Amino acid sequence: MSLQSASPGEWAVHASWQPLVSAFWQSQTGLQLTAFLDARIRHGARIYPPQPLRALEFTPLNKVRVVLLGQDPYHGPGQAEGLSFSVPKHMTPPPSLRNIFKELQADTGLQPPMSGSLMPWAERGVLLLNTCLTVEEGLPASHAKQGWEVLTDAIIRAVAKQHQPVVFLLWGAHAQTKLASIHERVSGKLLLMANHPSPLSALRGPAPFMGCRHFSKAQKWLSEQGVDFHWKLDE
Repeated sequence: MSLQSASPGEWAVHASWQPLVSAFWQSQTGLQLTAFLDARIRHGARIYPPQPLRALEFTPLNKVRVVLLGQDPYHGPGQAEGLSFSVPKHMTPPPSLRNIFKELQADTGLQPPMSGSLMPWAERGVLLLNTCLTVEEGLPASHAKQGWEVLTDAIIRAVAKQHQPVVFLLWGAHAQTKLASIHERVSGKLLLMANHPSPLSALRGPAPFMGCRHFSKAQKWLSEQGVDFHWKLDE
């Protein structure tokens, strides 16, 4: 299923995000983005995912414990579900997600889950956010620099300003462009950076994703802050 409507009012978000999201859609950038999406739909473009703001539906602002930043949604049919790196239960995990599961197992001992859905993480406080929230079929980064980045910057700033402990996992150059929005020295936040888990970069230096041990580092740091958190996916 692809995006059927460019009406942001039809995209569910948790009440804690509503003021921020509403202000964005009423801004000039938000209006321009809506017009862009509407025009692409009218021209027959297949746009994924069908619910671009799904990460904001399942992870309330005050419950965020980890921010896991991706680039833009998967551009293959049926893959993107509005949560970074996640795919629906019936879909085969793409290469980047398989590398995430490999590192999770090597780092924590957890066996790879039965499906590629990361919904249990979203419900546990992992904000699965892409830097750009829509894409056209077969055209990676096709909706970059159309306005989504302004919204995702605002989302990240909102999380960084919260008093609760939060870990930011910045994998790859696109995610790391968000450093300015996080304010690196914000108290009570942990920033962990590595290459993107894509097979093209997961083993490259100077910060390979494979072997980064971000999962155990994040869990240990959150535990030290008094937060009960774990990465298990199959419940």
